[in-house]
Amino acid sequence: MGRRTTPLRTLGALAPVLAIAIGLAVWVAEATPESRAAASGETTPPLQLAAGSTSDRPVVVELFTSQGCSSCPPADALLGELAGEPGLLALSFHVDYWDYIGWKDPFASAQFTQRQRDYAAALKLRYVYTPQIVIDGRHDIVGSHRREVTRAIQKAAKTQAEVTVTLDAENGGRAMLSAGTAPQGGATVWLVMFDDSHSTEVVRGENRGRELRDSNVVRELRELGSWTGEAMEFSLDISTARAEGRGGCAVIVQQGRSGPVIGAAVLDLDGVSG
Repeated sequence: MGRRTTPLRTLGALAPVLAIAIGLAVWVAEATPESRAAASGETTPPLQLAAGSTSDRPVVVELFTSQGCSSCPPADALLGELAGEPGLLALSFHVDYWDYIGWKDPFASAQFTQRQRDYAAALKLRYVYTPQIVIDGRHDIVGSHRREVTRAIQKAAKTQAEVTVTLDAENGGRAMLSAGTAPQGGATVWLVMFDDSHSTEVVRGENRGRELRDSNVVRELRELGSWTGEAMEFSLDISTARAEGRGGCAVIVQQGRSGPVIGAAVLDLDGVSG
């Protein structure tokens, strides 16, 4: 499995095929000293995110990952750390374009791959790749580069919401958006349902023989509607989400369909009754 050590070299022969298959070339991020340390169990520097946050909404951190990618476990571990940090909405979106190399990711979805492709177009990237972190729909970073991720989060934490999103668990659940000035062309309101964590024994593919742990695994992404500046309210089916084992739900409002995030809120379903 040479791609574990020289992913770009082997992928070069596959890139044209993948470009046709998903519309963009695909690249696997090279291992860094930090990611190699994380993979070997060595000590990694602690996150330092709390200082300087002035935002009135959570910073949205989206990791695009795959259980079939040998470069992804360090990024998955970082996302797990971020999931426990206050003031963040950290989410794992599992893409499906690595399923063909031996292990079918049980959490992968073509819809999540399309979301990554939409970000690539919006951010004017030449390719999609794993592991990739997108912060607030504005910043693209290799998912295992913890220092760059930390700096981008700290920068995003100083951005104020353009719309206030409030989630209420009563009466089945609802999402309320405040009135305000919407971006030109409006904004998309997304509902995200996610599981707290999963551990998976991988028996084939590049991560064969490893137990992978994924945090805040997205299971559903649904468009609730558009926000054009008026106050709005959407119903949420929290009872069904809890019955299906979901650990949390979030609402994200972003310019267009894949532009900058202008509002967000998250609700922990583990302690919600009804």
